[in-house]
Amino acid sequence: MGQRVVVIGAGVGGLATAALLARDGDEVTVIEKNEQAGGRASMLERDGFRFDMGPSWYLMPDVFERFFQQMGTTTADHLKLRRLSPHYRLFFADGTHVDITGDLARDKLLFEQLEPGSAARFEQYLAEAKQKYDVSLRSILYRNLSWRDFSDPELQAQGRNLHVFESMEHYVRRFFRAEKMHQILQHTLLFLGGTPQTTPALYSLMTHVDFGLGVWYPDGGIYEVINALVRIGQQHGVRYLYNAPVTQIEVTSGRVTAVHSGAQRLPADVVVSNADYHHTETLLSDQRQRQFGDFYWRRRSLAPSAFILYLGVKGTLPTLAHHNLLFSKEWDTHFRQLVKHPVWPMQPSLYLCVPSKTDPTVAPPDHENVFILVPVASGLYETDQSRAEYADHILHYIETQLNIGIRHRIVTQQIFSVSDFASRYNSYQGSALGLAHTVWQSSIFRPPNRSKRVPNLYFVGANTTPGIGVPMCLISAQVVRDRLRAT
Repeated sequence: MGQRVVVIGAGVGGLATAALLARDGDEVTVIEKNEQAGGRASMLERDGFRFDMGPSWYLMPDVFERFFQQMGTTTADHLKLRRLSPHYRLFFADGTHVDITGDLARDKLLFEQLEPGSAARFEQYLAEAKQKYDVSLRSILYRNLSWRDFSDPELQAQGRNLHVFESMEHYVRRFFRAEKMHQILQHTLLFLGGTPQTTPALYSLMTHVDFGLGVWYPDGGIYEVINALVRIGQQHGVRYLYNAPVTQIEVTSGRVTAVHSGAQRLPADVVVSNADYHHTETLLSDQRQRQFGDFYWRRRSLAPSAFILYLGVKGTLPTLAHHNLLFSKEWDTHFRQLVKHPVWPMQPSLYLCVPSKTDPTVAPPDHENVFILVPVASGLYETDQSRAEYADHILHYIETQLNIGIRHRIVTQQIFSVSDFASRYNSYQGSALGLAHTVWQSSIFRPPNRSKRVPNLYFVGANTTPGIGVPMCLISAQVVRDRLRAT
């Protein structure tokens, strides 16, 4: 007989953990605050449109395949994947745009046009990115690391090549001079929550993720990943409870004994929380068992929140590809507004996704499904009026920068912003992602996936190891499962 496990939160990490533990023979219940599974990867259906509410990039397909194989199946059994071409379109502040195709020969020709001599340097940059990625997967990401593990011969041998203590800004400038090359290689930092000056150069491995592994799309959208995880869990006997916010985590004699949702009490031998880390500890019936108080959280560097517009648009938008990034002429200023000087950015760099370019099922005929994401600082104050005004400003800004018409063709619109992240996901300060990936908030410096105070309370997801992103949350489920089995 297995243990009674309650998983709090049906995000990617929670769903994957539940499936793994149920496969091992545990009696698993997933309890979810909201009306559907997915967490930040929820789905919004409105007026014939189907929007992925959060993640929209399918990256690191090898991580997905590894998880599905652990569950005795394959990615192909659950998802129909398409490799996108172009991977994405980049719009620069000078009015020009380029496509990153995923065809290395074509992309190197583009880079050579942007900066003569850069093609050869990019080959070296990409080779180092692949080395970082391989070492990270083999020796870091799938392990519950401790200080002792840094005596690992491979980690010691490769440590200098990982460039953990060099900033992305310094590292990229060693290879390239052109500002457009810097933006191409650093745009992911907008979503990791750091700046080029504070993010470790280890994260240059994302270039291998892009150019080496490709950018993919599952037919139906990212929510098909959620459907697959629920389906696999059900096959192994996982029980799912929705519309059931947790009101208390009962702690008796230093151990979790039950999870409460209103009048409902779920006895538990083990609890794994995929909910916000800070919020989870505020639910402990014995607050003396918290590992991290409010002082700790106030001193953390948070990943950005986001101002998101879900738009249904009449007609087509030929200027746009599936994935699009608009770079502001205030590139550096926007980074500072995310971290050091939090204000609503007036000329931000932003992301536009038009999945109907690839998948006609996500919008009615002769319509486009448009997802607009503006990275903004966590904790910003907003009202219904200020949200509406900012939405109009962003749409006008996009129309001006890209010379396209959107506003007069909108047939449905929904705003999701800082206060929504706080209310729907109990996210600390309304962060869209959790803790940023700075040097001192990565690897062993992130909050642990097992409580140091309550030994049968575990954590999974973006705020613990290994970090932010759907693939990282799948890995997080596997390492928390390994830790639980090792105790």
